[in-house]
Amino acid sequence: MIRFSLDDTIAAIATSLGESGIGIVRISGREALKIADRIFFSKSGKKPSKFKTYTLHYGWVVEDTRKIKPHIDRPDEFIDEALLTVMLAPYSYTREDVVEINCHGGIVALRKTLELALNYGARLAEPGEFTCRAYLNGRIDLVQAEAVLRIVHAKTESALKLGTTSLAGVISREFLYLREEILDLLVLLEANIDFPEEEIEPLSIKEIEQKLNRLIEQIGKLIDSYRYGRIFSEGIKVVICGKPNVGKSSLLNALLKEERAIVTPIAGTTRDTLEEIIDIRGIPVKLVDTAGIIEPRDLVEREAVKRSKKCIEEADLVILVFDGSTELNEDDLFLIKKLKDRNVLAVINKVDLKQTIDKQTIKNYFKKIVDISVKKHKNIELLEEQIESFVYNGKVNIPPLRFAINLRQRDLLNKVRFYLKEAKESLKRGFSIEFISQDLKESMAYLDELTGKSFNEQLLNRIFSEFCIGK
Repeated sequence: MIRFSLDDTIAAIATSLGESGIGIVRISGREALKIADRIFFSKSGKKPSKFKTYTLHYGWVVEDTRKIKPHIDRPDEFIDEALLTVMLAPYSYTREDVVEINCHGGIVALRKTLELALNYGARLAEPGEFTCRAYLNGRIDLVQAEAVLRIVHAKTESALKLGTTSLAGVISREFLYLREEILDLLVLLEANIDFPEEEIEPLSIKEIEQKLNRLIEQIGKLIDSYRYGRIFSEGIKVVICGKPNVGKSSLLNALLKEERAIVTPIAGTTRDTLEEIIDIRGIPVKLVDTAGIIEPRDLVEREAVKRSKKCIEEADLVILVFDGSTELNEDDLFLIKKLKDRNVLAVINKVDLKQTIDKQTIKNYFKKIVDISVKKHKNIELLEEQIESFVYNGKVNIPPLRFAINLRQRDLLNKVRFYLKEAKESLKRGFSIEFISQDLKESMAYLDELTGKSFNEQLLNRIFSEFCIGK
């Protein structure tokens, strides 16, 4: 559970564990500088608490600076040679005093430095607690906090751009505009309720309905952005399947542009599923190469076929591969009938050889067919274009997304829209202004939950538990 007390000083390793050039231990809170004074001996001899904000200093991580003799250039014994950065409140990531110690990337030095910080008063940060503090201290709102997670998990440049745009506050401003528009409408309605005898210009039913329609339409556009945002953030699962020896593994290698799967002339070489994530025209694609679906000859093949079928069931798109140099057989026909109601892109491989396949039978079941030659690397880009086309419902050249909401935001926006539609329905039925006003208040409550103006511990735990420790 996330601890919401801001009195504690927290510390964590903020970089990936393992061997690397640099590793960072981050400390945030009231005691951050005091702890740094105990464990960092600077070349200049000054204590970190005396450093100016946004400055970087060379020195050493030590067990206890108080045990070091005065007026020496460097300690005789130290944990690591390091650089220390100071960022004073309120101009830091958390709006607290923050110290970052840049050590060498070895895990032992990092853990020892963190251990010292914990020994001298810090506690280990919860997952996402640095970002949570940035939110609780008012530096960012909840939508921007979620954008940090989107940036961390970005698999493509497009996903990264959506994250940075959200972090810059673009989506937050959209939500704020909605709230202000609803609030303006609510104020006018409440004025008519509370001061009926005053000379307040009455709102016409048509004017209220127009305002509600505009808000409902705008929310609809925001909700529509979720689909593409999910694609850029999570990607799509594309499964390559077909009978043995049609070139599935070769196709995987061609799309990956590297030799990932073992390819031999022997049918049934692939006896398990292989998964790789690639970037196809800005779209993260989890590409899965499956074992050929055949009548299994042993326990290993039985398990391989079982896994292949499971992957196909979970796929967003299935690339069904055929050998164009052979006639369709029972295995091909079995797969065609099994997949006829799925999202399928039919691929006829080996078009560099004499074609004997019955293409018309395939056309009877699948609209999208691409002729390729993996061996000659022919039409691989065309295949990538068809995958992109599937993602965009056939509209490859869609305008670039300015922003995209996540699942939590989509669900809350649906509730906001629901109550705005309720207000519109109450208006049509001639209900009193009080009913319309209550619906608007409900919609605003969900907008406040969306941006984090109102929150509960369970909500924050759910969001920030997805973060890593140190962020």
